Amino acid sequence: MDASGIRPKTRFAECWSEQYTLLSMCIGSYFAVRFAQVSISPVVPLLLESFTVSRGTIGLALTGMWVGYALAQLPSGVLADRFGERRLILAALVITVGATLGLAASPSVLLFGVAAAALGVGAGTYYNPATALLTREFDGIGGVIGTHRIGGQLAGVIAPVVTAAVAVRYGWRPALGLGASLSVVAAAFLWRRPSTAPSRPDASLRELFASKTLLELLARSHVRNTTFMMALVEFVGLAAMSFLPVLLVEHFELSLGRANLLFAVFFAVSAISQPLGGRLSDRIGRDTTIGILMTAGVLGYGALATGGTLAVAAPAVVLAGVATSATTVVQSRILDELSETNRGTGFGLFRTTYLLIGAAGTTVVGITADTAGWAAAAGLLAALLAAVLGFVLFARYAESAARR
Repeated sequence: MDASGIRPKTRFAECWSEQYTLLSMCIGSYFAVRFAQVSISPVVPLLLESFTVSRGTIGLALTGMWVGYALAQLPSGVLADRFGERRLILAALVITVGATLGLAASPSVLLFGVAAAALGVGAGTYYNPATALLTREFDGIGGVIGTHRIGGQLAGVIAPVVTAAVAVRYGWRPALGLGASLSVVAAAFLWRRPSTAPSRPDASLRELFASKTLLELLARSHVRNTTFMMALVEFVGLAAMSFLPVLLVEHFELSLGRANLLFAVFFAVSAISQPLGGRLSDRIGRDTTIGILMTAGVLGYGALATGGTLAVAAPAVVLAGVATSATTVVQSRILDELSETNRGTGFGLFRTTYLLIGAAGTTVVGITADTAGWAAAAGLLAALLAAVLGFVLFARYAESAARR
């Protein structure tokens, strides 16, 4: 194992040109597709003015993007098993380029919504094949997943700033076009890499998509338990990404500038914590690490529920950001159970299920904040992470008993 904490299957000197170059390409590709998605939010005020529509209409378009993202998970995993991960990653980047250009050129909000849904499909197609490819090449699953996810976290920090600056100077259309250029660059680098052999090249698509195959995966207690944990973690994460700035403004009475600064801190801490959490889980175990991270999250969101001053908000946001690295660990937990022959299909099913459930987080937390206030909303998030903490202890006992 080298200083980065990722242990390749061959000696460092022999593997850098192959495995670490692949990892770098995947980080860049994830940055590109996530940049395209995150770039929309900063230009929403300009979209409202340009299309002369309501916030609800733009919100519906964004919902379409996330639904497309969730629904693309299972097909991308299945097709990666059949045709190879590299082909699916390239397809994801090509779809992202076309969809992003469609956003920038949309003459109406209807076509903008269609392009947004296509962008969701492109971005959703990327992650599963890339993860399956990386876990095939590296032994330290937690570490490599966490390092890969840095690309998405950096996009969350950089994209809003860059997009807003370009939009102010040149308009929203060139600003959205930036995502297409990044995806073109990522695809060009990946195009030069040799194709990867599919794990199930002889299987028919009917066999791969058969309900029996999917039900067999869901019948495993490890898969069911891990999917439940991940659904709650995603629920909390999406809610925090959607409402943390407004919570800080309205519940802590911070200025918009300070709230956005803390929001950037949230993403920065998350970017740092993702690989660290993954590597920690490789060393001390998935469930122990999940327990530590859930404890940090309970403390963080519990402090956010109390309200107060910047002195309370700042450490609370840091703890909430640390808790987001549980995504890496829980994903590693599911991959531990999947073999190379069903890793694409199983991981795709896993992500489709938890993303669709977790997507309800923004709606539920928004309604809770409207009806009961931000203290109740943040308290709900703390309670859900406490539930994960309790459930991981139950799941560990139940799965151990099932193996006896």
